Amino acid sequence: MSVESGRGRARRAPRPDQRRTGRHAPAGGPSRAQVQAELTRLVGPLAAAQGLDLEELDVKPAGRRRLVRIVVDADGGVTLEDTATLSQAVSAALDDTDVMGEAPYVLEVTSPGVDRPLTEPRHWRRATGRLVRAALADGGQVEGRVVAADEEAVVLEVAGRRRRFGHGELGRGRVQVEFRRPPQQAGHDDDDDELADLGADEAGN
Repeated sequence: MSVESGRGRARRAPRPDQRRTGRHAPAGGPSRAQVQAELTRLVGPLAAAQGLDLEELDVKPAGRRRLVRIVVDADGGVTLEDTATLSQAVSAALDDTDVMGEAPYVLEVTSPGVDRPLTEPRHWRRATGRLVRAALADGGQVEGRVVAADEEAVVLEVAGRRRRFGHGELGRGRVQVEFRRPPQQAGHDDDDDELADLGADEAGN
């Protein structure tokens, strides 16, 4: 889900002596990377104040405007109200700064899609119950269902067997699209116990 805002400063037409063309024209303002870095410093605390994680922030041209796309996530998911509230807070903050310069912009606040790569422990935790595929650090790949995950490791059910992987053993993971997901199995709701039990079993082997 996403919320878009068309707020932004109107573009002022430059005076004739301000129009610059050609390869020797001075830079017209901060680079895209600089704008993204400034926006990240601005938006990160605003998202955190709402209990959201800033997952991605991108700025790119969109016709005569620029599109500012902000992706946030949270345990339990992100609601439309969450994105609307953050959009309002970011719009107000941008109006009080000159980080976007004089160019108009469109602000989009959204949650991650199913194709978002799993690269952080929190991503794996939020994918609990989902079928995923990931590259292995020592080569090859693994596909299994996420049973549990914490800051140290991930437990996957692979071909009916539960295996524990440290985050350093896994590359980027991808959630696999399923038309029919199996129901949650009873007796495996305690993620911490699952991770601890498998860790103890491996240590004893």
